[in-house]
Amino acid sequence: MALPLRRHSLQAHIGGVAVGGGAPIVVQSMTNTDTADIDATVAQVAALARAGSELVRLTVNEDGAAAAVPHIRDRLDRMGLTVPLIGDFHFNGHRLLKAHPACAEALAKLRINPGNVGRGSKRDPQFSEMIAIACRYGKPVRIGVNWGSLDQELLTRLMDENNLRAEPWDTMDVVREAIVVSALENAARAVELGLPRHHIILSAKVSGVQDLITIYRKLAARCDYPLHLGLTEAGMGSKGIVASTAAMAVVLQEGIGDTLRVSLTPEPGGDRTREVIVAQEILQTLGLRAFLPMVVACPGCGRTTSTYFQELAQSIQSHIRHRMPQWRREFVGVELMTVAVMGCVVNGPGESKHANIGISLPGTGERPVAPVYEDGAKTVTLKGEQIATEFQALVEAYVARTYPRLETPALDTTLPQADGSNP
Repeated sequence: MALPLRRHSLQAHIGGVAVGGGAPIVVQSMTNTDTADIDATVAQVAALARAGSELVRLTVNEDGAAAAVPHIRDRLDRMGLTVPLIGDFHFNGHRLLKAHPACAEALAKLRINPGNVGRGSKRDPQFSEMIAIACRYGKPVRIGVNWGSLDQELLTRLMDENNLRAEPWDTMDVVREAIVVSALENAARAVELGLPRHHIILSAKVSGVQDLITIYRKLAARCDYPLHLGLTEAGMGSKGIVASTAAMAVVLQEGIGDTLRVSLTPEPGGDRTREVIVAQEILQTLGLRAFLPMVVACPGCGRTTSTYFQELAQSIQSHIRHRMPQWRREFVGVELMTVAVMGCVVNGPGESKHANIGISLPGTGERPVAPVYEDGAKTVTLKGEQIATEFQALVEAYVARTYPRLETPALDTTLPQADGSNP
């Protein structure tokens, strides 16, 4: 499969993570805990990092949150988790960073929203203060425009200019242009203030799919800064997943984007790590990165009236997620493996042959046997009550036999589960 041609951008370094300049697209997430609650925030950052988030953003909105950041960083370091932390600042970031220098030191990146960094005559001085702090501590900055807090003075200026056009643009076209101009003008101002160009990342968050596509195409055509992708306020459940995927898949396929976050609204008490998994699946489905083996499973039909193949597919998917941390420490390339779990003879054998290892289960009325294929060749036929256990063992044996072992196993930096075991 031909991969999208990545657009050239400058390369920033956020902690130990390279962003842009041809580096792999980075998965980012954000906590929703009260940052001042150190225990809760450390636990959530750890869960997000363990799920695969390579950058984690924290809300820094008041003194208690700013004072907590260095303690959060210290706790994570002692746990062996080096995931870089990003500070999300609105309205009072200049004051918090000045009052809490340890917070500025502990963060790997600052996020500034130019629409609410200050009002009127305060805007430039407060923006300048934050850029000066970023320069002092050598921190990259994401200039993150959001159409929910767009600079109204800028928007008014562009609306006035539009009214003078012989053929005025549609109002939404002016809003989109204002978002792009806000990002570019503030980036230019940051450079004037001394921030190196390779310390700047831009984002333009909107909640409309077509708006995101249009705006990021404009940004990519008019700058070479790394771009952070995200459909803001994407929503809950399948709606949020579909909207985020529909928007970001288009621009990613065009080579646009260097980091991304899937901004899902969790169900009450829901798992925050779901947004990380969805982001990984978007990138892996597009062929841009590989995080863990892919399980191919048929949707089922009148030939598959038993739920057995669905249960086996779910079991294998869970097993792979459970085993992947250990496999990653021991083997090279196992994340590229594909596993097929098919429910009848129509497409089952063919799909199983295309996968690295696959099983074709018997459909309704078919012989109660399940042929297994490895690298296109039938190797064994399973039958009886232990098919799931036996196939799981075959997957384990395939991994151990096929993928090279690391000469020096990677250090185990995963966190213990609640029962004390490792994932």
